[in-house]
Amino acid sequence: MRTVFITLNEMLMQQPKKIICLVIDDEPPARDILKNYIASVDLLQLAGECSNAVETLSFLQGHSVDLLFLDIKMPHILGTSFLRTLKNPPKVIFTTAYRKYAVEGFDLNAVDFLLKPVSFERFLQAVNKVMQMNIHVAGNTNTLNEALPDQSHPFLYFRAERKMVKVFLEDILFIESLKDYIKVVTTNKVIVSKQSISSLDEMLPKDAFIRVHRSYMIAINKIDSYNTDSIEISKKEIPIGRLFRHDVSRVLNIPSLKNATTRQSITLKENSDNENHEKNS
Repeated sequence: MRTVFITLNEMLMQQPKKIICLVIDDEPPARDILKNYIASVDLLQLAGECSNAVETLSFLQGHSVDLLFLDIKMPHILGTSFLRTLKNPPKVIFTTAYRKYAVEGFDLNAVDFLLKPVSFERFLQAVNKVMQMNIHVAGNTNTLNEALPDQSHPFLYFRAERKMVKVFLEDILFIESLKDYIKVVTTNKVIVSKQSISSLDEMLPKDAFIRVHRSYMIAINKIDSYNTDSIEISKKEIPIGRLFRHDVSRVLNIPSLKNATTRQSITLKENSDNENHEKNS
């Protein structure tokens, strides 16, 4: 299948409002990296940059900001301590070179915690989390639900061949792991992106997607048929891993997959080819 790309620029007419971002870090190279990443996502807009807490406080008093990229280890005061001084802080994504601050960061309801050096893949995962949140943005009468396109049709962005590709979750059929890459198969296109399937597993809604194998994640409502060894979606036979059978059984609302010797729902089919898949799951 030929890959079809839809760029962010083609979506601008549907996105009149952007997420206003402020980068706070005492190291210029770290700020430059984040500024470049922000510039790569049309839905984000850089409001400014600050090198310390004093500059940040002054900036926030005169500007409306939706999202902070906040370094934790800064001169005079930690980013976590500074955040506690704000009465109505914007949403925050912490950045730091020290893992030990992660727990404290999440205790402050941070959207995410990025460990330096921050890769673009990891940055994009954090931004996707922000875009899926239906929250009130502090300091702004708008909400992210209003600022983003129709939230009744949630979506994610994937980086593929130097482009940011928008994918509606409702269009995803299944996702296949290809070592360091994933293949996202939708109703109208196939996207290959450098990302782990485990990281995507954390981002997708559990009531709509399920991991059925070490190498596969599927959209539950796209299942055409299934048996003890596999699930069929759009004529693609996807193996059910031994370690994932319990969860699959629960989601499909059947007592046990052990007794499901025939393909349910649409076809009657025996599967013997999936034994090899079981050894790898």
